[in-house]
Amino acid sequence: MNTQIIKNKIQNDEILNNIASFFDNEIYLVGGAVRDILQGKDILDRDLIVTDEDAGSFSKKVADFLDGKFIPLDVENKIYRIVLKDKINYLDVTNPINNSLKEDIERRDLTINAILADIRSGEVIDLTRGLEDFENKILNGIREENFTDDPLRLLRIFRFHSVLGFEISEELMNISKKYAELIQKPAKERIEYELMKLFNGEFAHSALLKMDKAGLLEYIFPFVRELKQVPPNAHHHLDLFCHSIETVKQIGILYKNSPDKVKEHLDKIDFGGFSRLAHLKLAAFMHDIGKFSCWVIEENTGRHRFIKHDEAGAKMAPEILKKLAFSNKQIDYIKTIIKHHMYATAVVCSPELNDKVMMRFVRKAQDNAIDMIEIAKADRLSALGPEITPEIVEENIDLLCRLENFYIETLETLKPLPKLLDGNDIMKLFNLAPSPELGKILKGLHEAQINGDVQTKDEAINYIKQLLN
Repeated sequence: MNTQIIKNKIQNDEILNNIASFFDNEIYLVGGAVRDILQGKDILDRDLIVTDEDAGSFSKKVADFLDGKFIPLDVENKIYRIVLKDKINYLDVTNPINNSLKEDIERRDLTINAILADIRSGEVIDLTRGLEDFENKILNGIREENFTDDPLRLLRIFRFHSVLGFEISEELMNISKKYAELIQKPAKERIEYELMKLFNGEFAHSALLKMDKAGLLEYIFPFVRELKQVPPNAHHHLDLFCHSIETVKQIGILYKNSPDKVKEHLDKIDFGGFSRLAHLKLAAFMHDIGKFSCWVIEENTGRHRFIKHDEAGAKMAPEILKKLAFSNKQIDYIKTIIKHHMYATAVVCSPELNDKVMMRFVRKAQDNAIDMIEIAKADRLSALGPEITPEIVEENIDLLCRLENFYIETLETLKPLPKLLDGNDIMKLFNLAPSPELGKILKGLHEAQINGDVQTKDEAINYIKQLLN
C-alpha cells in the first residue's frame, strides 16, 4: 500500500515531473521527502540522488531549467542545493557514495530515512525494511558504525522520536548508550540545529527523557545534573528535573488547545529559523536552571526556598547557549522567558486585577506577552505539590487566560508609547549633564508612561520636577 502512495505522490509532483520529463538521468527521491509522503505531508524539500552524472554539473543544469539558484553546500562530498524562485521549494542533489546506491543506503542512519523512489517510474527501492518500520512506527538503525562515523546521528534518533512519536528500538537505545560520549564531537552548529528540530516536535518531552536514559542529555546540557539534585517539595510533586520536562510537555498540550491567535503567534519564525513554540519549549526546559544555586531549606519550617532563581537562571542561560552556537536573538529570547517566567502569575495575583494592571503587563511584555503567559500556565500545571489544591490551579489558569484574552483584544488597537521627552530635551530643560542620574530619569519616565501616570509632555515635565526635588 505504501509503495502506491509514494508512486502516486511522485507522479503528481509538478517539479519532479518536469525534471523527469526533461532529463533522462537515473534520479531517485530519498530520505525525508519519501518519509513526508508516507505521512501525508506536502513535500517542499526534495533530496535527490543522481547516479549517472556528476551531481554538480547536473544541479547547475536543473537550476537553469527551473530558473532556480544553484548553491554548493559541500563540494567535497558532492552535495548541492537548488532553491526555486518561490524560495519555499528546494532540491538537494548528490551522487551515491562510491557510485553505489546500495552502499549509499547502507551508510544512512535510520531505516525510515533510507527508502528510495525512482522519480520517473515511481518504483520504490527499500533495502533496509524502512517501509515495514514506518508501518510499525519504530526507529531502527542500519549499521552500528554509521553512528560512530557521524555521532550527530545519535541526536537525530531522538529528534525523529520527538517529531514522529515512533518508538526507539532496544538495539538503537543500546547503541545510543554505548556511544553517548561521542555526542560531544560534532560541530555545535549542527547540534543546535538538531536540538531545535527536537524541540519543534510534538514529543519533545519524551525525547528528552529518552536522551537522559541513554546518557546523552547531560553531555549537551550539563545543568541537568543539578536539576536532578532538587527533590519534590510542598509546591512541586516532581523533582526539579522531571518538573522541567513536565513543563515542556504542558507547553505542547496548551498549544494544542489554544485559540487560533495564540497558535498563530507561537507558529511565527522570528529568530533562529524555528518557531517561537520550539524556542518556548527550550526555555521551559531551562526555566528553573537557577534554582540549584538559590536553594535554601529553612531550619524552622523545612520549607524549600529559591529566592531570585529567575534572575539567576537568566544570567546562566547565555553562557550555556553560546556554547551550543545559538544566535544572539535566540539567546535574548530564552533569557527573557527564563527571567520573566513568573511575571504573568505575579500580575494576575495582584490585589486588584484591573485594566490598568493588565495594560502595564502588555506594555512591558510587548511581543513576548503570550509566551510569558503560556510558560506561566505550563509552570503552574507542572507543580502540583501537597499544598497546591485543584482550586488554586483552576483559579490561576483562569486568571492567566483572562490576561491573555486582554492582550489579544488590546493588540489590534495598541499604539506605541509616544516619546514625550528624550535625553537632550531633559538636559536642556533641567540643566543636566550626561550621567547615570539621567539614565534613571529616562527609565523612570518610561515606567510612568507604562503605568499610565504620564501621558502628555507637560505631565512628563512635572514628573521629572518631582523626581529632582
